[in-house]
Amino acid sequence: MRYAIISDLHANLEATECVLERIQEMSVDATFCLGDVVGYNARPNECCNLMRDLNIPTVLGNHDAVACGLEEPWGFNPVALSAALWTREMLTEENRKWLVSLPDSRQVANMLLVHGSPFDRDFYMFTWDDVLPYVSYLEESACDVCFFGHTHSPGIFAGDGVYSIDEKSHFSLGNGKAFFINPGSVGQPRDGDPRASFGLYDSETREYEHVRVEYPVEEAAETVLRHGLPPFLAERLLVGR
Repeated sequence: MRYAIISDLHANLEATECVLERIQEMSVDATFCLGDVVGYNARPNECCNLMRDLNIPTVLGNHDAVACGLEEPWGFNPVALSAALWTREMLTEENRKWLVSLPDSRQVANMLLVHGSPFDRDFYMFTWDDVLPYVSYLEESACDVCFFGHTHSPGIFAGDGVYSIDEKSHFSLGNGKAFFINPGSVGQPRDGDPRASFGLYDSETREYEHVRVEYPVEEAAETVLRHGLPPFLAERLLVGR
């Protein structure tokens, strides 16, 4: 089975549409979303509508939880707070209810899908040390790969360290190890590359491909400004930070 793994759309409709178009061209069997459909950018309802209309299984992200009222934005910085409260006001009741209904995690065959970490959607797994405490849990769950988002930075980790994706963006997981893979962010990349990012995983060959997609980033930034959101949110789209 070939799966597309997307994460952190963050109400960036321009990026989301381009990624979904690319996925359509790749003949995947299913697409999964690791959460944060909303937050930061200006098209929350449109992005929710796409996930719902396409019936894409999605887990609840921390911005999703705040936007739908399940949580309060404790710990959000002023920019994130401003966007979160704006999003809460903009969401339709239908989309609010959809976000409320999302699970904290999903298990599909040998894959575990989470937003932040297996136990906490707000936890950032940036490094090998962050991932290591969850290796045994993944194995006990009869899973050998965990896909996670939240950091907006792509990465591949295992119990024995950090793995690099080669210059062709393909990686063979092999057998006998549990892996944690972050496909990066569709709607607000933070690794210095402004292109939208997602992952493609073949569960039979255990091959993973990290995919980058060009999208009209200037248009997305202008949409942020036009809706009165903090200018910093538009600026960071242009530089991928």
